[in-house]
Amino acid sequence: MSGARPRLHRLMAPYSRAEQATQPLIELKALNCGYADRLVLEGVNLRIGRGKVLALIGSSGGGKTTLLRLITRQIRPQSGQVLFDGQDLDALDQAGLYAVRRRMGMLFQFGALFTDLSVFDNGDARGMEHRAGGEDDAPP
Repeated sequence: MSGARPRLHRLMAPYSRAEQATQPLIELKALNCGYADRLVLEGVNLRIGRGKVLALIGSSGGGKTTLLRLITRQIRPQSGQVLFDGQDLDALDQAGLYAVRRRMGMLFQFGALFTDLSVFDNGDARGMEHRAGGEDDAPP
């Protein structure tokens, strides 16, 4: 094996640094998704910029969880595109999808938060996990 690992942003970001400032991190284009014969999301277009925080609020069954599952590609849309940093998630293989997911963080309404951490630190807890290393690196 050769020396140091390539930096993740070089592998994943199809945009130049100048373009990154203007391109959304997450983009949904003409998204349709549903379950069986019930369409939950229809024609959804959404752009979320880098460094932005988004809260999804709505009625039960309104598509909030479905939208999050689409963004993390736990499910696939019936039509339309989900782009993360310019990459179509549907075009990624398993390794590419895992690499993209390592760059994501999400807090759920009833998720287990760390009571001794600030809101920001709770939001960054996934970063702490990845920076600390995997289970193999844990002390005995």
